[in-house]
Amino acid sequence: MAKSDPVVIVIEDDPPIRRFLRTSLSTQGFTVFEADSGKQGIIEAGIRKPDLVILDLGLPDMDGVDVIKAIRRWSKLPIIILSARSSEQQKIDALDAGADDYLTKPFGFGELLARIRVALRHSINPQELSQTGEFATANLKVNLHNRVVSIDDQEIHLTPIQYRLLTVLIKNAGRVLTQQQILKEVWGPSYQENAHYLRIYMSQLRQKLEADPAQPKFLLTESGVGYRLKV
Repeated sequence: MAKSDPVVIVIEDDPPIRRFLRTSLSTQGFTVFEADSGKQGIIEAGIRKPDLVILDLGLPDMDGVDVIKAIRRWSKLPIIILSARSSEQQKIDALDAGADDYLTKPFGFGELLARIRVALRHSINPQELSQTGEFATANLKVNLHNRVVSIDDQEIHLTPIQYRLLTVLIKNAGRVLTQQQILKEVWGPSYQENAHYLRIYMSQLRQKLEADPAQPKFLLTESGVGYRLKV
């Protein structure tokens, strides 16, 4: 195995889906290991030290949310959910447990591959961010050391809460954050039920940063779940 090959563990009890993912990801330069149960997946994640985990929630021996929690006790590696469960609450439960992204079956491999690339970039960016203090996507630039936000090199004034909201999204760039996660980070634990605060400030942020706030390019809504900063 080439040192640069990203390692992916697929935790999925459906053999055809496992075969499809193994074959498709291998052709894209990934090294793939498989597990058909939650317990085996946790063991594989500990042994293989993967770059990313693809996880089904409906496993035969344990719920996928419990697999997420088990992995999160010792690792921050990206976890992408690939599940037939499609309700908003099920997505929220998985994301709140520590998943980075959620894709509903049936899925397109192209979209999965794009989500994987974003998740892998996100796993590297926090360290780079702490060293450089610079973040950029599209025409948005943020200097976290100097607290300067600019669009097309024109400085944009943000209120303290608007800036805090933006930095939370930046530090989790590419990752879906639930409303509760953002509220806790920006306003504190006692505000986790005040979703209207978040909607108001997200609208204000889009007005200042997006060319067309009604059709945002990088401050994206994950319907019924939360928000994602596209990178």
